[in-house]
Amino acid sequence: MTEAIVTEGLGKTFPGGVDAVGSVDLSVAQGEIYGFLGPNGAGKTTLISMLTTLLRPSRGRAEVEGIDVVRHPEQVRRRIGLVFQRSTADDTLTGRENLEILAGLHGLSPRAARPRIEEVLARLDLAGAAERRVGTYSGGMRRRLEIAAGIVHDPSLLFLDEPTLGLDPQGRAGFWAYVRELCAKEGTTIFLTTHYLDEADHLSDRISILDHGRVLRTGTPAALKEALGSDMVLVRPADRTVDLRPILRTIPGVVLAEPGGPDGGVRVRVTRAESFVPSIVRACDAARVELAAVSTVKPSLDEVFLAVTGREYREEAEPNHLAGVPDRGPGRSGGRR
Repeated sequence: MTEAIVTEGLGKTFPGGVDAVGSVDLSVAQGEIYGFLGPNGAGKTTLISMLTTLLRPSRGRAEVEGIDVVRHPEQVRRRIGLVFQRSTADDTLTGRENLEILAGLHGLSPRAARPRIEEVLARLDLAGAAERRVGTYSGGMRRRLEIAAGIVHDPSLLFLDEPTLGLDPQGRAGFWAYVRELCAKEGTTIFLTTHYLDEADHLSDRISILDHGRVLRTGTPAALKEALGSDMVLVRPADRTVDLRPILRTIPGVVLAEPGGPDGGVRVRVTRAESFVPSIVRACDAARVELAAVSTVKPSLDEVFLAVTGREYREEAEPNHLAGVPDRGPGRSGGRR
């Protein structure tokens, strides 16, 4: 298996002794969609900044497409694309003009850039809006333009940093349809961070969960969920004022019983849902509590995330340590040939 990204002991310590990334070992295969998850402040942005040569590591090593990110940053930049959380397009220019500028910054001549721009505009369904100012684009169109900007130089590796933040469900679905097509037709490697765990679950070939600057789990979505070793049962009483938790916690094998929504329901984590449902019903019957519904749910990636990190996504964002960092930003280089 050829590797698109390899890191060994990669870490970053900022002035003041702040370890944003402790020691990370990663191996991302060429052509796979790799999900990278973690709470805000876990170190995701810092790690991506090191992999994309925006930030110099404090220790360890990292190779992108077999190239050391510290020794040969310009060569790395020729091979990667990056789609940021927020739009980087100039609203006063047309979609085509934005892409022409980006192509030039990547070293493509106008003659070489012209057919490539036409190709990406057509692929991302933007040809009809190419002469419109970006300020008139919808949210979904802007995200597609961001992908176009990220791949205009034909990179073999594309970093997507929270790319669907702020999009509605329809816009998210359309965005990911284009990403799947890009990966399937061109074999582009995708390195993805997202707060939408359902996206990571359905899109990623493999996933790593990061917290406090360290990778805590890595595996396929299915393997991570299976390793959780428990199912979830949703129990809802007919009388919403009844608290089921004291009753359910007396049942042997119940791992967790917590509120499951505004309807008075309770989420119960058990080792095997099928065998525990009769016990739950019997316990509630013995307590003379009428149930409105009992349903079983297999573990989700959300459950895995909470089990691994111990909490939901934190609100505070990762500090921006990139100000004043030398040797960052795309160089004038060509894309993949």
